[in-house]
Amino acid sequence: MSGLTLFLIGLASFWLLAFLGAPLLVWTIAAGVGLLGLAAAGALGGFGLAIAALIYLPLALLLNLKSLRSSIITKPIFAAFKKVLPDMSETEREALEAGDVWWEAEMFRGRPEWQKLLNFKITELTAEEQAFLDGPTNELCEMLDEWQIVQEDKDLPDEVWAFIRKNQFFAMLIAKEHGGLGFSAYAQSAVVTRIATRSLTAAVTVMVPNSLGPGELLMHYGTEEQQKKWLPGLCDGSELPCFGLTGVDVGSDASGLTDSAVVCKGKFKGKTITGIKLNFSKRYITLAPVATVVGLAVKLYDPDGLLGDADKRDYGITCVLLPADTKGVEIGRRHYPGSAFMNGPIQGDDVFVPLDYIIGGPEMAGRGWRMLVECLSAGRGISLPALAAAAGKMMYRMTGAYSRIRRQFKMPIGKFEGVQEASGRIAGLTYTLEAMRSLTASAVDNCAPSVVTAMAKYHMTEMMRTIITDAMDIHGGRGVMNGPRNYMQAGYAATPVAITVEGANILTRNLMIFGQGAIRCHPYVFPEMEAARTDDLAEFDKLLFGHIGFSVNRGVRALSLGLSGARLARSPVSGPMAGYFRQLERMSSSLAFVSDVTMGLLGGELKRKERLSARLGDVMSQLYIASAVLKYYIDNGQQAEDRAYAEWALQHALAKTYVAFDEFFSNFPTPLVGGFLRRMVFPLGRPYAAPSDRLGGQIAEHMMQPSALRDRLTQECYLGGGASTAISNMEAAFTKLVEVEPDYNRFIKAVAKGEVQGADQQAQLDHAVELGVLKADQAKAIAEYEPLRLEAIYVDDFSKAYLQGISFADEGVRPANAA
Repeated sequence: MSGLTLFLIGLASFWLLAFLGAPLLVWTIAAGVGLLGLAAAGALGGFGLAIAALIYLPLALLLNLKSLRSSIITKPIFAAFKKVLPDMSETEREALEAGDVWWEAEMFRGRPEWQKLLNFKITELTAEEQAFLDGPTNELCEMLDEWQIVQEDKDLPDEVWAFIRKNQFFAMLIAKEHGGLGFSAYAQSAVVTRIATRSLTAAVTVMVPNSLGPGELLMHYGTEEQQKKWLPGLCDGSELPCFGLTGVDVGSDASGLTDSAVVCKGKFKGKTITGIKLNFSKRYITLAPVATVVGLAVKLYDPDGLLGDADKRDYGITCVLLPADTKGVEIGRRHYPGSAFMNGPIQGDDVFVPLDYIIGGPEMAGRGWRMLVECLSAGRGISLPALAAAAGKMMYRMTGAYSRIRRQFKMPIGKFEGVQEASGRIAGLTYTLEAMRSLTASAVDNCAPSVVTAMAKYHMTEMMRTIITDAMDIHGGRGVMNGPRNYMQAGYAATPVAITVEGANILTRNLMIFGQGAIRCHPYVFPEMEAARTDDLAEFDKLLFGHIGFSVNRGVRALSLGLSGARLARSPVSGPMAGYFRQLERMSSSLAFVSDVTMGLLGGELKRKERLSARLGDVMSQLYIASAVLKYYIDNGQQAEDRAYAEWALQHALAKTYVAFDEFFSNFPTPLVGGFLRRMVFPLGRPYAAPSDRLGGQIAEHMMQPSALRDRLTQECYLGGGASTAISNMEAAFTKLVEVEPDYNRFIKAVAKGEVQGADQQAQLDHAVELGVLKADQAKAIAEYEPLRLEAIYVDDFSKAYLQGISFADEGVRPANAA
């Protein structure tokens, strides 16, 4: 047997073992068998075999006898690892440990267990939750007029506030045992989504107490006495909560919190007690101007050891709850953040309260950041994704209708390829948003997935921004001119709110998603860090060699799947989606390998290479997004009309994955390493492209048609009339157009050719009937459509007096139509 043949057999054996992820003992046995095989084939003589055995046997024993390996190999590595391990603040540690690891870990580890995703049950609304959505939620929507709320009253009407309180909209997350509604996260998402399709102001007002607020903190961490004192009022609406976290100098950096609470003796209600003296200055606090109970995040200090630990002075971030009318608390004037929901500053100077104002009592002193991170994670998975999905759903439905109604050059504007570029994006991203909303909210019903919710918050709000901008471009003046007819202006103006709150998007992308995700989702990194922190050499040894095997396996898998076009990857299904499952597994292996190499080379420096970290976070996020799309498509029966939407969304996610990797490799600090990683991940060049014009045009055309998918995607939209009619008017015009369009097209074509004449449309219709171009009932239907069409394309105009601040009621009229 030739040397080349033996080499190729050895290489193939090595490749197979690495691809399969064989354990160290199997590698050792395989190496021994290989040496014997070389001897049997005559490639290794007796002397050579003896020399090889002298090398092989000690090395085999060294690698496989853990105590020997640990003392000789691992111990110096362990010492070096502890030296380069980046410093971690207590708040960073608590953020890392908070919440649960969920599906994102499967995508990060390189070999996703697809059946775990497919078997996961999307939450279904209970009969009670559905009744609430169809009943009180629709009633609330009928009462809302966002133009009046934002432009005139700068607040919700009194009757709306009363209705929200009476129907317990603020208590959706509070368990029934405490008097709340006890709704699932999915139900809360559905309620907020529907309200947001009507009024962003009302949606934010409802969502905040159900997101980051005293209610959730009390439920999870409050003492029994605190729960009995506060939860009944929060449930029946007699108490209105807010929570103050952000300060004048503190936004995302909670470790820099300057608001303080000092344990000391003081007077409270005439008695001298041990309590805490608070000094704080908060801003951007939603519901602060109307709150009756205020939650606060402060840093707790105990200079005199009054809490019982003589050696502990700085307890760290602590959550406190106090009545808004407590002496020394000052609720400031309102902020006005592009929408009319209540928001403002809170300040407190030397506010003295008892120790039992700490949420959870003195035992929870210093545990506040962990509490907040866990609650924020749930809120990021419900509230802001609901706002984003609401914007997508409504813009998808309205833009589809408007694109068919509005005509230029005698054809619907939705037929123009330039418009279809934007409208196809709206359609594909809306499908993506709904897939993410349903999966992420359902995840929150089963665990507290901190990384997934950060991904959802960032990417869904960015998709919302893209959709609203595209919708305004298509609507043109209809989207620019403000007024009651403009159903997108308020959302456009308030989009920065969603981008900024609960972790600004720049922070979330650059620091949180990969920074937290890589450590939490990696099967070895965080346990290795913990082993180093606890000085556990034996545990570190086991993890280290497992990690080495993991990295080799993922590197070989990444290259193998790249060379085979992912044909060696697995798919849990057959049919058109099988290839996408395989491509995601390929990119999952690539992410695991690239992350290992990057963390190994850069170490703690990666924390400061924010743009590199962000790009790996983008890869990780796109894998989750694509997973959500696949599950949504399969769960909905893989229907034919869904396929183009699903393929657009999946191709979009894979193209973004490529761009993120490409930019990562191009900007790697060591170009040689960047080039090596590129060849490992993309050995045959660029594998993914953005969705084609044909595919985008297909879903753009589809969104202009009535369909089961259109109704399913927008089932949370409120389309009724009530206090505001712009949306219902657009729906009426669209429905009528679908009915008359063939006759309408024939009519306007005859008018354009000069075959049908008349001074106005009615005269033209009469002439068309006379000529036999139309039947009488067809002409009547077109005449009925005309005022609906005009209402759909008109914009509002205003008198000088109105614009100077005179209300509609004072002026006696609503804005005049602009013909």
